Amino acid sequence: MRYIPTTESERKEMLESIGVDSVAELFDDIPPQMILNNPLPLPDPLSEAELVRHMEQLAEKNVNLKEIVSFMGAGSYDHLIPSIVKHITGRGEFLTAYTPYQAEISQGVLQSIFEYQSLIAEITGMEAANASMYDGATALAEAALMACNATRRELVILPDTLHPEWREVVQLYLENQDVEIQYVPYRSETGTMDHDVLQDMDLDRAACVVVQQPNFFGLLEDAQSAGDLIHDKGGLFIMAVDPISLGLLKSPGEIGADIAVGDGQSLGNTMSFGGPSVGFFAARGAKLIRRMPGRIVGETVDENGKRGYVLTLQTREQHIRREKATSNICSNQALNALAASIYLSVIGKEGFRDAAYQCLQKTNYLKTRMMEIDGLSLPFSAPFFREFVVEGDIDWEEVNLRLLEHGFLGGLPLNRFGYEKYALFAVTEARTKEEMDNFVQVLRGLI
Repeated sequence: MRYIPTTESERKEMLESIGVDSVAELFDDIPPQMILNNPLPLPDPLSEAELVRHMEQLAEKNVNLKEIVSFMGAGSYDHLIPSIVKHITGRGEFLTAYTPYQAEISQGVLQSIFEYQSLIAEITGMEAANASMYDGATALAEAALMACNATRRELVILPDTLHPEWREVVQLYLENQDVEIQYVPYRSETGTMDHDVLQDMDLDRAACVVVQQPNFFGLLEDAQSAGDLIHDKGGLFIMAVDPISLGLLKSPGEIGADIAVGDGQSLGNTMSFGGPSVGFFAARGAKLIRRMPGRIVGETVDENGKRGYVLTLQTREQHIRREKATSNICSNQALNALAASIYLSVIGKEGFRDAAYQCLQKTNYLKTRMMEIDGLSLPFSAPFFREFVVEGDIDWEEVNLRLLEHGFLGGLPLNRFGYEKYALFAVTEARTKEEMDNFVQVLRGLI
C-alpha cells in the first residue's frame, strides 16, 4: 500500500486553491515525448530474507579491494589512513549533514571546522581558508569566478596540463558567465607549461592564471614564473595544489599565490570509488577573503569572555539575498573536512613531511624498475611527484585487465583523454618494495 500523506479531499482542496483541475495538469509544461506512460520495468517485491540473499549475491561480484594493490591515481589516491580517523568521524556528534546555523548548540562542529580552516591555511601558507568545498575541481571553478569578480576582467588562463576532468568542471562553471578561457600549451619534451607562450598571451585582460602543482602528468611546474607574469599585469595567481606535496614543496603562500585550492581526498579520506571528497579554498588579503565562496567559521568570545565559534562569513545561505551572494555553493563537506583535520593533527608536521617524502622516493623506485622493461619509456623529462607517465606501444586497457587477475590495479590509460600510448602510474607511502617488485615482474610478463 502506497504511503500518501494527504486525503483525497485535502488534495482536491489544494488543487482548487491553486486553480488547476488535476495533479497531471501541474506537469503540462513537460513535452509529451518526455513523459513515461508505462510502468517502470521493476521486478516483483521480495521478502526481507529474499532481498538480503539477492544483495549478497550482487556483493559477491565485487572485487575485494583489500586484496588489490593499486598503482592508479589521477586524482584519487590510496594513502595510509590512521584508524583514529574512522573512529572519530563515525561518532554520532559528528556524523551528520546538518549545517551549524545555531551556534548555541553547535560549538563542537563549529570548532572542528575552525580547526580545519586553520590547518589548511597553515599548509597552504595563506591567511584564511573557508569551511571547505565539494571537491578540488569545483573549488578551482569557484576561484576562477572569484578572480573575475575581484579584477573585473573576463579572461581566465588555464594550463593544458590541468586535469582534464577539472578542466571540464571549470568550463561548465564559466561558459554561462560570459567568461573567456584560453589555454597554455605544454612543452612536449618536459610536459610542463610553455612560459614563452604564456608571456605572449593577452595578460592585460586576464583575471587570473592557473597552475596545477603537480600537474595532471604528476610533473612539477615552474609556478613562480607564471605567478610573476600575471602579477606584473595586475591579475591574480591561482594555484591548484596537491596537499600531500606541500610536505616537501614550497607552499602557495611562499610562492606568492593569491588563491590556493585543491582536493583533500588524500588527507584521511578514503577513495570510495571516487567520492565524496572535500575541496579546500584559501586566500590572502582582506578583499579576497571577503569574496570567498561558502562559509568561514570564526573564533570569538561570549559575554563572559569564554571562547566560542560562529559562522562569521556566509556568502550563500537561506537568509542571504540572491543578489548579495558571491557563490551558489551551500555545502561544506564538514565530515570529510573533519577527516582531513584529524589526519593532519594525528600525523603532525613530521608525519606530513614523511608521507610526502615516501611518495617521492617510492615513485622514483617504481619508475626506475619499470624503465628496465623493454618497450617502456618516459615521454617527459620534468621532475615528478607521486605520479609519472609511461609510454608504450601496447593496449593499456587490456594490460590492466590481466594485471587485475594477478591482484594489481595498474596505471590509468590516458587514451580516454587523447594521449595515446600513455598510462599514468601513482605510488603512495602505502606501497611496499615487495609490492612494487612483484608488480614489475608481472607487468614484464604481460607486455
